[in-house]
Amino acid sequence: MVLDRILADARVRSDATIGCGPEFEARAAEAAPARGFASALALPGLSVIAEVKRRSPSRGVLAAGLDAVEQAQIYEAAGAAAVSVLTEPLHFDGSLADLTAVREAVSIPVVRKDFLLEPEQIWEARAAGADAVLLIVAALDDRLLARMLATAKLAGVDALVEVHDRVEAERALACGATLVGVNNRDLTTFATTLTTAETLAPDVCRSGIVTVAESGIFTSGDADRMARAGYQAILVGEALVVADDPSAALARLVGGP
Repeated sequence: MVLDRILADARVRSDATIGCGPEFEARAAEAAPARGFASALALPGLSVIAEVKRRSPSRGVLAAGLDAVEQAQIYEAAGAAAVSVLTEPLHFDGSLADLTAVREAVSIPVVRKDFLLEPEQIWEARAAGADAVLLIVAALDDRLLARMLATAKLAGVDALVEVHDRVEAERALACGATLVGVNNRDLTTFATTLTTAETLAPDVCRSGIVTVAESGIFTSGDADRMARAGYQAILVGEALVVADDPSAALARLVGGP
């Protein structure tokens, strides 16, 4: 499966960070204070996390040569609540350098989107400027997920815990996740359906949990469906990076149908 290949490559990168925790922690201590990612999404109205990515395993090249900083600045000007930056290099053409450059260029929170498998990578993200990190439940067992959440708290970053089905949602909440993203993309087939987020809404859209609907959102109608299901934010990537006018595309999502 594609996910297996991605995780195998991610394991090589994560293994390289083992033992580097003290170095990353020292660099993180010198970084600018983290901006509140979860709190930025919890404001009234449907918030948009706008994503910077050049390609994906399911769609191939989306925007070769995309300038991460320029794109992020467009997002901020158009009303995005936060920016998601892909840092996975082999399948998404991202990098930590993109993350650092974007964080320095915008004033809204930035989340590191990657397949993180070791706690050291959370410190690595904070050292690079991340205000939040993505934790994918499908890639982590309960013990490791709990360690990653604890490390995120120590590092001072929010953890967006991504789930794909009811079992994963239950695991995320049991481990103490308070910021939950439901990915409408099936990570085995890479097909998307907004029904996934709608089905899981009763499980995750509850008091004390900030919720994000991810993937498959292209129109203001799609955004409205997620808002009506109870989600406080949406994460949108492909629809924005392929748009002729990403500012207008994002403004339509921010403004609703």
